[in-house]
Amino acid sequence: MTRQPSLLLYLRATLFYIGFYPVTLLFAAFCLLVGWALPFRPRFKLFTLMNYFSMAWLYLCCGVKYRVEGRDNLPKDKAYVLVANHSSEWETLFLQTLVRPQSAVLKQELLHIPFFGWALAMLKPIALDRSKRRGALKQLLTQGKERLAEGVNVVIFPQGTRVEAGKLGKFNKGGAMLAASAQVPIVPLAHDAGLFWPGKSYVKYPGTITVRIGTAVESVDRSVDEIHSDSIGWLEAQMRDLHLVDE
Repeated sequence: MTRQPSLLLYLRATLFYIGFYPVTLLFAAFCLLVGWALPFRPRFKLFTLMNYFSMAWLYLCCGVKYRVEGRDNLPKDKAYVLVANHSSEWETLFLQTLVRPQSAVLKQELLHIPFFGWALAMLKPIALDRSKRRGALKQLLTQGKERLAEGVNVVIFPQGTRVEAGKLGKFNKGGAMLAASAQVPIVPLAHDAGLFWPGKSYVKYPGTITVRIGTAVESVDRSVDEIHSDSIGWLEAQMRDLHLVDE
């Protein structure tokens, strides 16, 4: 899935970054100053205002917009685990506007980024040390159950890292294990953001990102394998339907 970007697309991406990075830095600094005084939910709402700006700025500069299918499938009366494919930086920004409040499962190194990482740490992420697999799984289950008990949804990218468009990648069972352990629903979400904001590309391609939210998979009295098969099976099928996987 390779495309030859034009000079205009490079210029539009440059304009996007000229606005995106300075505003992100300044807003993160502001959040660090005031965020400590706010309870978690108001803090989450404040911090993620930047995500709404990012979506609007991306559309204005690069012509990238999105549509959401199945929004009503998100449970409204209970916390849940959401699992999504990971192919771009876009979904990390967008999902914080869709799943609220949330605790994102991410790699520990992100919290070391000056200002951005420090502000991110105040949103109660589950930051895993991926070099310690057994410890990381224990941390996911322990902290994940704590967040869910507090009514905070948990967002997981079960591929573990960004997988470029055209490839499926391997989906781990961490999300299914957490859902089974906490006895909460797991919601699969598929998108094709990697076609418009490729993970390793400077250029963004204009168009409409499709986000599909599947029916919540119940975990009560079900095995981890059953939960994983139902949720990830749906996700993989949608990725193929969205032409995100080369057959």
